[in-house]
Amino acid sequence: MLLDVKSILHAPGKRLDFHFELDLSNVEFAGRFPVTAPVVVEGDVRNSADVLELQLTARTTLDTACDRCGKPLSLEREIPYSCLLAEEIQNEDNDEIVLLQAGKVDVGELARTAFILEMDTKTLCSEDCKGLCARCGADLNLGPCSCQKEVDPRLAVLAKLLENK
Repeated sequence: MLLDVKSILHAPGKRLDFHFELDLSNVEFAGRFPVTAPVVVEGDVRNSADVLELQLTARTTLDTACDRCGKPLSLEREIPYSCLLAEEIQNEDNDEIVLLQAGKVDVGELARTAFILEMDTKTLCSEDCKGLCARCGADLNLGPCSCQKEVDPRLAVLAKLLENK
């Protein structure tokens, strides 16, 4: 979504609000497509002493699964983002300044990028999730499985010594 900020560009104290929905249902995260609901983006651009400050929040509910036990999860996700807008950039190394193109900024692309960069690399149902047994697939959060613990072959000799006592 292109936002035209020319009306507040040289008007200190002015503000321009925006609200739109973003479709990220086609974005893949770790082999899944968790963004099934539209991402609601709200924010504003404020002219503060001829400095344009953009602030936005992107929110949605993710339909995903725990990476350890596979339990389906529905997670509320809220991503804040802010930057400065400028007609020209003096210092090209500053990532917090976004260059305006003919007095416009693509807030849709900014929200999309911020949302993707802030996604968790691992999703867990709880911090102490025990996951699944690697041998039988039992959910270890429900209790121990009935698998026999395999002895490390390097320690097999020691296990035999313990059996002989």
